[in-house]
Amino acid sequence: MSITTESTSTTTTWQIDPAHTNVEFSLKHLMISTVRGRFGAVSGTIVLDEANPSASTVTAEIDTTSIDTRQEQRDAHLRSADFFDVENYPTLGFRSTSVTPAGDGFDVAGDLTIRDVTRQVVLHVTDEGRGGDPWGGERAAFSATTKIDRRDFGLTWNQALETGGVLVSNDIKITLEVQAVKQAD
Repeated sequence: MSITTESTSTTTTWQIDPAHTNVEFSLKHLMISTVRGRFGAVSGTIVLDEANPSASTVTAEIDTTSIDTRQEQRDAHLRSADFFDVENYPTLGFRSTSVTPAGDGFDVAGDLTIRDVTRQVVLHVTDEGRGGDPWGGERAAFSATTKIDRRDFGLTWNQALETGGVLVSNDIKITLEVQAVKQAD
């Protein structure tokens, strides 16, 4: 995830720390239980404008091959052409288009691209704070949530159940816990 703006004295650039960032999703399976998964490989940049937060930007890229639902057979199916088609679409990306104050945080609207299909989504972001690290650097943390309909991105595979309903829900909840490292000016 990255946020960028034109460079000013109030603008800082932060690189997402993939070792301390979680990109997780959840959905209903069999219409009754929740299945969770994550992507292990994420990179991106956040450009913060302290004087004008609305001018901040975020970009992020996720390696779709890094999907992990703790069940290898399911992960292989999710990597297949039925879902992410990782051979043809090895990454998914996000690029912010606006940052708007909202309650205790911000709504970060942007273009989410999955399988070369781009749709606008809104991330509800909370600034979790900043602090120094043991190596003399500065860290910032953010949490974010959103919900998408997977069919909007061409992820339409499903299976009807004899009892009614479908095997996999269309609504996908996405949760991000991002830690970023401040870059030198």
